[in-house]
Amino acid sequence: MYTVAQLIGGVWGAGGEGGELVVHDPADGTPVTRAPVAGADEVAKAVEAARGAAAEWAATAPAERAAALHRAADAVEAAADELAEATTAEMGKPLDDARGGVAAGVGTLRQYAELAPVRGGRTLHGGRAAVDFMTPEPRGVVAAITPWNDPVAVSCGLLGAALVTGNVVVYKPSERTPATGWLLARALDAALPAGVLSLLTGGGEVGAALAGQEVDVVAHVGSTATGRAIAAAGARTGAKVLLENGGSDPLLVDADVDPVWAAEQAALGCFANAGQICVAVERVYVHRDVAEEFVDALVARAEALAVGPGRDPGTRLGPLVDRRHRDHVHGQVAAAVAQGARIRTGGAVPDGPGAFYPATVVDGCRHEMALVREETFGPVAPVVVVDSFDEGLRCAADSPYGLAATVLTGSMSHAQRAWRELPVGTVKVNAVFGGAPGGAGQPRRGSGQGFGYGPELLDEFSTVKVVHLEAPGGGHW
Repeated sequence: MYTVAQLIGGVWGAGGEGGELVVHDPADGTPVTRAPVAGADEVAKAVEAARGAAAEWAATAPAERAAALHRAADAVEAAADELAEATTAEMGKPLDDARGGVAAGVGTLRQYAELAPVRGGRTLHGGRAAVDFMTPEPRGVVAAITPWNDPVAVSCGLLGAALVTGNVVVYKPSERTPATGWLLARALDAALPAGVLSLLTGGGEVGAALAGQEVDVVAHVGSTATGRAIAAAGARTGAKVLLENGGSDPLLVDADVDPVWAAEQAALGCFANAGQICVAVERVYVHRDVAEEFVDALVARAEALAVGPGRDPGTRLGPLVDRRHRDHVHGQVAAAVAQGARIRTGGAVPDGPGAFYPATVVDGCRHEMALVREETFGPVAPVVVVDSFDEGLRCAADSPYGLAATVLTGSMSHAQRAWRELPVGTVKVNAVFGGAPGGAGQPRRGSGQGFGYGPELLDEFSTVKVVHLEAPGGGHW
């Protein structure tokens, strides 16, 4: 069992004024982690300690900060196996996928370590006797509140970008993956000056207390409801708020594509990480001309997935993060069936321990159903049959969310229309995942605000100062 400690002001072991939480393995229900719950005083002390370390870290040369982040990446890479095993134990991700998440996190840390020192301001063209320029500066204290579904990769992005730009960070990982967050914080702390990074653990009440402190930035990846509460807190305190929140990403299948290939893409988008990915496919609009063959092929793909504990070799579909979440997923499926949809495969809660849920294909869905409109975050593919590309595009665009969308089409004009008309941060054509390194879109509507990835995240954690230098008396320097 993992026994987690907190890190406040460079000191490990502080902790637990709010009690203790226990995390259970979603594969079999056994306890795997004990973590302290930070009390209000501990949250306040962590922010105060961070504020005390902020000036010295901000004054550290950018190249030195980058070198520290490179050392941190080395430390995370050295702890990769332990981090992956903790991720699998706490939230059920198949071990190979968990290793991939750690590798992605290491790559992100290295990317920011390379990019940050070459960033600069710009010179302005003012009077000949003056010097005018714009220069980036750190914002100060960053509260980073991160999710459980890809805990290392997401955390490395937020923490790496914040730290290398000269901010200090108070890090609150999800209460579902506190050991993973603790192991990551240990690796990072070993490479950083004391006090630059703090770690608090606990549930939503700890995140709320942290977001309500006098911090300069709150960066949150997680649910839309929590994001809105954080935005409200930021409005009260004046903190900048970065949010990457919920989504209900559409997949639009045009009439001119191979339906078997389209089903392979849909299966990947709907079932990877048991559907627990921010940009998972949550709703499918398929043209009537290819719908029957597409659904048959998608059912075959779903039934071929190897289901089991994430730690077992060959597992492609592990458990959901916990039974509470499984109840949410199954509730949406059951409601759709009650409204006339049909389960083609899956859709039943299995007997036995853990929080397993099968890959599920539901056809006969309608656009207004909750299974289609709301975020499910599970291995479910709701299929809506449409009569034209125009109808599918209208439905795909009609959502309270705006994270990402995928279009499978052989028509360049349809592809062009899709990326221009879909009100989302990321549009993918003919691939549900992928893209060039460094790509970063801005989520919209209920999916958040601000850049959460890519080089632009360095700018999100910086503020810009304009400087005008003029010799006294109108003379020359």
